[in-house]
Amino acid sequence: MTLNPRQRQLLDVVRKRGTISVEELAQQLDVTPQTVRRDVKQMELARLLARYHGGVGLPSSVENIDYRQRQILNSDAKQRIAAAAAARVPAGSSLLINIGTTTEAVARALMKHKGLHVVTNNLNVATILSDNPDCEVIVTGGLVRGRDRGIVGEATIDFIRQFKVDISIIGVSSIEADGTLRDFDSREVKVAQAIIEQAREVWLVADSDKFGRQALVRMAHLSQIDVLITDAPPPEALAAVLEAAQVLVVVAA
Repeated sequence: MTLNPRQRQLLDVVRKRGTISVEELAQQLDVTPQTVRRDVKQMELARLLARYHGGVGLPSSVENIDYRQRQILNSDAKQRIAAAAAARVPAGSSLLINIGTTTEAVARALMKHKGLHVVTNNLNVATILSDNPDCEVIVTGGLVRGRDRGIVGEATIDFIRQFKVDISIIGVSSIEADGTLRDFDSREVKVAQAIIEQAREVWLVADSDKFGRQALVRMAHLSQIDVLITDAPPPEALAAVLEAAQVLVVVAA
């Protein structure tokens, strides 16, 4: 699902207000309640919203959207982010790339790069970049998750700690207003923390729907990130955190 401007505004209102009635949403958006119900139904299927008794709210913070849905959710934005990230990667770089549909989009955008050395715990990234004859791909050991082909576990962390790369390119499920980065799986988070530690620069690739989203497990803070590549300017409070942390923000056109 790609959100239209009204649906994006609807999501922003719910994130700011919490649970809110359909009638209040209709009034704020200046549309009919029927339009709100139709939008909410579509967004609920995409696991962006949830209907509760008495109104509409955010979905559970303990379970992520299904991987197949995430592949198509905001795909245009992810492609723009990926192109912007790839344009900044110098030839001959060493990279660590983690689990996520946005990082997989970055892998596709790197297909014409030369001399890359990529370490990844994402079998989808490895499959994509193995078709680039000028890219050396190293896959971590560990437990393979069938739902998204991500690799996690202590063996994964031990393997990653052998390397020190130029750039780590990471995705995340949630960017809170105070700069906290969160995800849903504690095992995935531990691997991502190792990926952050083993890089000279850390680039976060995340579409704007991650701003203010809820997730359970703390991964890091924006102060540990060097570059944020996204598809829209961050909200005011988050922008202040990014400025204070001296994070370079790249908004993909």
